[in-house]
Amino acid sequence: MNSLHELKKIAIVGGGSAGWMSAMILADTLKEKNIEIELLESPIVGVIGVGEGSTPALKRFFDSLQIPESEWMPECNATYKCGITFDGWSTKPGFTSYFHQFASMVDNITQPLFISNVHARLQGMDVNAKPNDYFLTSVLVEKNLAPIPSENFPFTTSYGYHFDATLLGRFLQKKALERGVRFTPCHIEHASLNEHGDIDAVITRDGLRITADLFVDCSGFSSLLIEKTLKTPFVNYTDNLYNDSAIALPTEIGSVIPSQTLSTAMKFGWAWKIPLTNRFGNGYVYSSQFCSSDEAETELREKLGLLDADVSPRHLKMKVGRVEKHWNKNCVAVGLSQGFLEPLEATALYLTQMTIAIFALFLERGDYSEQARAAYNNEINNFFDGHRDYIVAHYKTNSRTDTEFWKVNARNLDRVSESLGRLFEVWLHGKDLSAEIRRQDIERYYPIGSWYALMAGMGIFPEVSTSASDMSSVHAGQGAQMKDFLQRCALNYRDHRTVLEQAAQG
Repeated sequence: MNSLHELKKIAIVGGGSAGWMSAMILADTLKEKNIEIELLESPIVGVIGVGEGSTPALKRFFDSLQIPESEWMPECNATYKCGITFDGWSTKPGFTSYFHQFASMVDNITQPLFISNVHARLQGMDVNAKPNDYFLTSVLVEKNLAPIPSENFPFTTSYGYHFDATLLGRFLQKKALERGVRFTPCHIEHASLNEHGDIDAVITRDGLRITADLFVDCSGFSSLLIEKTLKTPFVNYTDNLYNDSAIALPTEIGSVIPSQTLSTAMKFGWAWKIPLTNRFGNGYVYSSQFCSSDEAETELREKLGLLDADVSPRHLKMKVGRVEKHWNKNCVAVGLSQGFLEPLEATALYLTQMTIAIFALFLERGDYSEQARAAYNNEINNFFDGHRDYIVAHYKTNSRTDTEFWKVNARNLDRVSESLGRLFEVWLHGKDLSAEIRRQDIERYYPIGSWYALMAGMGIFPEVSTSASDMSSVHAGQGAQMKDFLQRCALNYRDHRTVLEQAAQG
């Protein structure tokens, strides 16, 4: 296959969010072409189905396909997400909890003061450098407001979603079928290669041989095509991301629906709390090097007050890392089959979306050359590595000493990437982190405001210096004005539950 004209059929192996999202994006990209898209999903392999958070990129996905929130959100028990609170990751006084915001147009007014105060604090000045006090989404979360402004407030706010991952997969399936994607329920057992080393067919348990010109591997952690068939090497991230296991437990939700994800540090990892319209999704992401699954379950049950409750948890194992080539031969891997970062920043669906969306651009150009594949793989690898570094930074900046898990994470600085090591160096020397992020061209993975929120939120500052210029009274006055400004901005937003209920009613 050397051109788009030779591409007649695409087979997607595996369903779930990754498979059906891939089907939707490919169907939309290739809608003017006479190309068959067939999704093959096993009726006996379950969907992981506990990833319940997203970045703002998911809104762009639905907007690009012209699917309104009023259609998909009620079907998926979805809620709005303004960001993430990290609780207990730091033990530094005044910094035991911080909020990682999603961006708002209002940040153009408030973020410069935040960054100015951060640099003043890095010079030893006694000023407020906590991110919670400088961003609109932080106020929305504090008041349990939805990030949808009133019509007379002309400043947009980026936001993500919380959702039931299983229901999202079903919704995407429904929409993909409406757009002409063919669905064949079958269990794929293996694949065969042609004389050039490309995949020429997948074979079902019943012996059916299904051919295609291009295969999309959405087979999950089994990585049936990209790893098992094509023997693509896997790059393990376990040197600096220790968490490899998770346990999930639902709990009831009350009348108040928060508009944030809560990440709480535990003894051997961290716990998530995610609000849906019908329940809270809870879980514990931990390292099996430091505790057993029974110990993790007991700790989570104690936290949730479910120690003696008759509720069955789900235990999961995670393969953390990525393949060397996401596009190998005539196969592209999407979702868990290509790799996974632990769910701390809810990047799984974002990386899935970016992987297939960028691949679709290559399809549009009809470029299947070795140079194209190399460029594509380099770009996707950079996305994975860039997101990995941001997640690793949470662990390297923790100041907990209650368990060996946290102490090992904090002192493991010799294993960080050169990029992340340079960011730490710039920050600790009080230099311009923004300039370094731009120099490395990594703002596309995580924006400057996110890096400042992380480093400042964890309290990575020197002791206040009595010899530093005393500008604290000036900064305090500016801070009071900023707080009043943000509180008045928040008057243009409504209660989260009310907005969701009204949207569900049409």
